[in-house]
Amino acid sequence: MSNTKHLWAPWKMDYLRNKKVDSQKIFTDKANEDADKENLILHRDKNCYVIMNYYPYNNGHLMVVPYKEVDRFEDLEDDELSEIIVLSKKIMKILRRNFSCDGFNFGANVGEGSGASIQSHLHYHIVPRWKSDTSFMPVIGNTKVMPQTLHDTYDQLFKLFKEEL
Repeated sequence: MSNTKHLWAPWKMDYLRNKKVDSQKIFTDKANEDADKENLILHRDKNCYVIMNYYPYNNGHLMVVPYKEVDRFEDLEDDELSEIIVLSKKIMKILRRNFSCDGFNFGANVGEGSGASIQSHLHYHIVPRWKSDTSFMPVIGNTKVMPQTLHDTYDQLFKLFKEEL
């Protein structure tokens, strides 16, 4: 008998279908479009922008993406890297204060060997974490509960970013 659990998640099909499309240019494409709300872009700065993850690990999972397409950390200029770090600090402050998160996973997967699903465009993840992340649902049920839709989260964060960034 199988211990496999099934969770109805029809929105995941969009992700599976889109993986077949050239996703390597998604960050460049989204940055050049004039549809920030539709693309879940929350903030634009001089060298980078902030976008929500379409398939988040947790509510409020964001990415800081340089406009310049590079695949290696060492190819970022110092001013680009500084802006990413300073902006990430501000974002964590906003998330901690308004989402009451207990911590963060922060970093980048650099290159295919690291598990980067989009190798050609380096980006940094900010994943809010709560002590309750390890509640019975993910541990026993192998199920992650997302308490808010992407668009509701976008609206909440957009307002906060306008006020605080």
